[in-house]
Amino acid sequence: MSALGHYLEEEGLATVAISLIRPQTENTKPPRALWVPFELGRPFGPPSAAAFQKRVVLAALRMLERGNGPVAIEDFADDDPRATQDPAWRPPLTPMTVAAGPADALAARLEAEVGQLRGAHERWEAQHRRTTVGLSGLPIGDCARYVADWLRGKTPPSPREGFSAPLILRFAVDDVKAYYLEAAAAGAAKPSSRQLGDWFWNESATGAAIHVLREVLQGSDDDRLKLIVANFMVPATRVRSAG
Repeated sequence: MSALGHYLEEEGLATVAISLIRPQTENTKPPRALWVPFELGRPFGPPSAAAFQKRVVLAALRMLERGNGPVAIEDFADDDPRATQDPAWRPPLTPMTVAAGPADALAARLEAEVGQLRGAHERWEAQHRRTTVGLSGLPIGDCARYVADWLRGKTPPSPREGFSAPLILRFAVDDVKAYYLEAAAAGAAKPSSRQLGDWFWNESATGAAIHVLREVLQGSDDDRLKLIVANFMVPATRVRSAG
């Protein structure tokens, strides 16, 4: 986007970028950029915080009023107000007692956990009247079963015409993750994204199952499958080192 800003400016259009990675912005040198200290995927700050997001947008637009340059990078002054952990939040499931286990056992626990979260996820949908679950086009129980079958060593065919099995696996994993995080955020408490991520990846059987599945499938002979599981199944900051 920084490079695109230069092309647009050459055509007479003033631009300002929102930067989430300051060193990258310093290297690409856009005409104007506002660096924000938020996590990737949240360039305007926390969700459902319209007043805060408006401040970010206005701070970026005000850079268009100044003529300093040709490269101007400014820092947004405030941190994400939702980055602080909420001590009132409680996980919707009892943390698992072990970090991993046999693949078959984890597959069974994955399917069981998804069922246990149904009430919490229904509360989330009632609160927010939306959900990000649905990328795979499968009911959440079928998503869990599809992921679990891969973990059990099967290679289930794609249940959707026009979509490969590895792609549906990626979508099913994304739906399961979204289902967990939405269910965990239901209620009055406001957990930070780190709280949610720590719970999912470190304390749920499903988080452990996805880690194991990623490791197992990277030994596949299918290059497309290996590419998908290596890059899209577990966030880079959550990948566990071998051993």
